[in-house]
Amino acid sequence: MKALLLSDIHANIDALQAVLAAAPAYDVVWNLGDIVGYNAAPAAVLEQCQSLGKVFVRGNHDRACAGQVDLETFNAVAAAAVRWTQKQLTAEMLEWLARLPSGPRSPANDTLAPATVHCMHGSPCDEDEYMLSEEDALTQLPCARAPINFFGHTHVQGGFAFDSAGDCAEILPGMTGEPAVEQWELPLRPGLRYFLNPGSVGQPRDGDWRAAFAIYDDAAALLTFWRVPYDVRMAQIRIQRAGLPDRLAMRLRAGR
Repeated sequence: MKALLLSDIHANIDALQAVLAAAPAYDVVWNLGDIVGYNAAPAAVLEQCQSLGKVFVRGNHDRACAGQVDLETFNAVAAAAVRWTQKQLTAEMLEWLARLPSGPRSPANDTLAPATVHCMHGSPCDEDEYMLSEEDALTQLPCARAPINFFGHTHVQGGFAFDSAGDCAEILPGMTGEPAVEQWELPLRPGLRYFLNPGSVGQPRDGDWRAAFAIYDDAAALLTFWRVPYDVRMAQIRIQRAGLPDRLAMRLRAGR
């Protein structure tokens, strides 16, 4: 079985379409949340995601757009994007976002039961927790009930691996940053516990502007990280035409 891992699409239809065009053959799609927010095509992205599969965990922007988060906890730019997004989605779309499950979840049975793989947006302990460092990941390790944990939220491609003693190694995909389709393979070793982030489709923040995703091959015990160039200028034009904050357009090219 091969799973296409998507996270933090954030209403960027140009990036999502580039990912789907470049992705190799896959059997299922696992969506790690934040389908909407920030970018200017929330309805189109939501409809595309719904058509791809049924395995989702909710992100904080999904919850915010569904009215489940106090926008005082968001910065001004993010809150403005949420308010704009709410006006672009139908009542049915907003209700669908409101029903998305929290992580972690097993993609096999949509529960928190012990499994080989769990999917989440933030961390095993807290769906809103950012795992940006080895120290962050170590504090979350006691909550992890699966050896392989896929997460998003940070918009940073990579992750962390722990051995039986709790020693941690950071995983940094060896990408060149060239404006081309690129991939990097990570063999998954038995006996290790992993926190793995496919990266953000729609708003990367790791210094690489290209759309990020990953393919998990359970039979081969292999995760392949991918980066794909896309029409950033078109995504920026959509943001500007929508009247969204300029900062949201500017950061797409910088990947920050």
